[in-house]
Amino acid sequence: MTTTLTPTLPGHAYTDPAVFALEAERIFGREWIYVARGDELTPRGKVLRRRVGPETVVLLRDRSGTLRCYLNVCRHRGAQLCTSDEQPLGNAIRCPYHAWTYAHDGRLIAAPNFAAMPPEDRERSGLLPVHVVEWAGLVWVNLDDSPPPIFEQLTPQLSYRFGGSPSRIDRWGLENLVVGARKTYTVAANWKLIQENFQECYHCGTIHPELVDAIPAFARTSSLSAGYESNGYGFAEGLDSFSITGEARYPLLPGLSAADERRYFGMVLRPNCFLSLLPDHVIVHRFEPVSPELTVVECDWLFDRSVASAPGFDPSDTVEIFHRVNQQDFAAVEGCQPNMSSRAYRRGGVLVPLETETINDNYYRWYRAAMSHES
Repeated sequence: MTTTLTPTLPGHAYTDPAVFALEAERIFGREWIYVARGDELTPRGKVLRRRVGPETVVLLRDRSGTLRCYLNVCRHRGAQLCTSDEQPLGNAIRCPYHAWTYAHDGRLIAAPNFAAMPPEDRERSGLLPVHVVEWAGLVWVNLDDSPPPIFEQLTPQLSYRFGGSPSRIDRWGLENLVVGARKTYTVAANWKLIQENFQECYHCGTIHPELVDAIPAFARTSSLSAGYESNGYGFAEGLDSFSITGEARYPLLPGLSAADERRYFGMVLRPNCFLSLLPDHVIVHRFEPVSPELTVVECDWLFDRSVASAPGFDPSDTVEIFHRVNQQDFAAVEGCQPNMSSRAYRRGGVLVPLETETINDNYYRWYRAAMSHES
């Protein structure tokens, strides 16, 4: 029998704690995971705590400007060193339980009765480091002992998005942008449901009135490409910015040209990042799975430093349009999550042709390969 429909993942893939634990091991324990913006970490700034698969990690930038990442575990009795998502950096990292104290480079430098501890015990009691890199102003970590270079993970995805020209991402100069606004959402849905939603616009005409008013192509399901348009999507006639009012408030980002004006580029960077590239700003989503049915999503709006530091800077008009899109998307996936346990969804649902390339041929192919790789 001929069919145009492709199966989704089965329902238990979105609910089963055993599946979630395997994802923590084989995806979030082995791949490069987006955890923070580089401009959040300054030598005299703060320590960040992030959940990465089965672990929590702490991130900081030391006095020399070097990024550091460690497992959030005191080597004495296992206490969490950082007990909130961010805290002041200070001159050292001090365990709140027994006051074991670590230098920014991870060395144990103080503890009660420290003088009685042999040097060799001190040396092997330092913090356990985690691989960390900064790419395009985004900080990524990898729990694996010997991870491949990050470009091996990101370049094929960028090439797919930009029609074989991965370096096109450089024009937005993400490393030169700063966070102008942030919103954090707690979403009662599996992280994959959210990412699947972000990779198709079959739903856009139904639930995103502001989005399709701004980008009319997203409403035309009969003519919308099944994959990505390598040259992005144009704004509606009369709109000069991707904002609620459509009024231009900020100049074109320095690396862009007239060909990039009034265009939108969106893409998932697996496993936990989504980029929206726009003429005058960039939006970055970070997905942090908490449990099989709960995900924290952090959304940053990035602007040129000169714009964000200007007197009277108020990005609310720009922020509001995608904030509404986020709320609409998250309400939709929260409406799906309970039925992932239904007997009607035991084998999963289906993808229509408009969804098949990005979700099945691209996302599911990656997911299945990652989950089947034992070591």
